[in-house]
Amino acid sequence: MTGSRPQVPVSYCAACDAMVHRPFRPGPDGRPGATCPRCGSLERHRFLSLLLGTLAPRLRDLDLVVEIAPSKQSTRLLERLGARRRISLDAGYDAREVDALASIDRLPLRDGSVDLLVCYHVLEHVPDDGAAMREVARVLSPRGIALLEVPIKVGVATEEDLGCSPEECERRFGQRDHVRWYGDDFDDRLSAAGLSSVRVTPPALLGEAAVRWFRLMPHEVVWIAGPGRGTAAPMVAGASASGLTAALDALLAELAHVQDRFERARARGDRLAATRDALRARLEEVTPRRRHRVITRLQRLTRL
Repeated sequence: MTGSRPQVPVSYCAACDAMVHRPFRPGPDGRPGATCPRCGSLERHRFLSLLLGTLAPRLRDLDLVVEIAPSKQSTRLLERLGARRRISLDAGYDAREVDALASIDRLPLRDGSVDLLVCYHVLEHVPDDGAAMREVARVLSPRGIALLEVPIKVGVATEEDLGCSPEECERRFGQRDHVRWYGDDFDDRLSAAGLSSVRVTPPALLGEAAVRWFRLMPHEVVWIAGPGRGTAAPMVAGASASGLTAALDALLAELAHVQDRFERARARGDRLAATRDALRARLEEVTPRRRHRVITRLQRLTRL
């Protein structure tokens, strides 16, 4: 008898642009369902891919794209943009893995030369993060965009300590090489450095259904920054959503309905297959003479 098949929720990985029918693996910290089994992307890589798609009208004809502290997954996403030049920088990577070893608070780039800068989970490591933010503002072109991500706690101010031990940093800030947890004043820090910004979260940009479908982290926050000062109204959970959410919710609801119908049809097929196998097994148990009589009767019935 055919056993029931385990049902694996179908997802779509925006990082490798593929439907995924296998379970997502745990993340580096053990959180469930974080890692794509095809490309190894995490939630932040998949949201980055969707952000780049949303910003596509502003990312045409790019001259220079800069990535600070690159990853394999994010580098592949930035390659798709077709910029004339791409540069990866990091202060601690092996020179073979990046184009140049450089700290974000002293970028070896011309003023106003960068059309897109991606900097995820770097500023919390940098002692003088104000200098780093000013450098980002300096190198952005007039139409340039910076995508920034940092660990943040909502409802409190930034907490930092540049002199604590690695053990104390891990206890207070989550990692041995972190020197702060950012708080609600992160936007003000960006503005003081010459960057206007808006906060974006997956539910506000895409809707709750898309968060589940794309396997995103609901509370992830990305800052979209550009030259200038000031903070726009955040696109966060509970705030005004983008126009994409209603259309995506309707599309994914229809997709879920179709998938449910498919699963029910597959289950019915499994039950029919099990019945067929049981009948075959019973037929094998009867004597050859009785089997011949049964088959003959069946043949006669089919000719009526």
